[in-house]
Amino acid sequence: MKLLEPLAKASAILAGLLMTVITLMTCVSLIGRNTTGATIVGDFELTGVAAGAAIALFMPFCQLRRGNIIVDFFTSRAAPGTNARLDRLGALLLAATFALLAWRTSLGGLNSFNTNSETQILGFPEWITYAFMVPGFVLTVVIALWQACFGFAENSKAHP
Repeated sequence: MKLLEPLAKASAILAGLLMTVITLMTCVSLIGRNTTGATIVGDFELTGVAAGAAIALFMPFCQLRRGNIIVDFFTSRAAPGTNARLDRLGALLLAATFALLAWRTSLGGLNSFNTNSETQILGFPEWITYAFMVPGFVLTVVIALWQACFGFAENSKAHP
């Protein structure tokens, strides 16, 4: 986990930078549109591309911090050992889900690359978005598998 934690943090920082750029670009575009009538061409395309990548890049840190939603209605009175086993099973199921997402996103990216698929207005290559998403998904898989095998560190609990 000593290697996974810095990677998850770096991934979240990159995602945060992408979201900051999106926000600044949107502000510039809106201010330009409402004051001078000039706008950034394709700003909504860039927003969609960067937001998709950012969401995937936030996932490893979210899993590391146990930030995913846990519904404990039926297990709130269960023994701590039972809850720990269920949490580990949940991490394993999440790893399987994200492995599927990583695999299918990889195939989608390869298909996008091979067909030279681009956004409609800017002609931005769509495979780049996929290329940013796959590492976040794979890192989430590795973190969730670690948690499924070795449990959760006490300091990794998300704060309510």
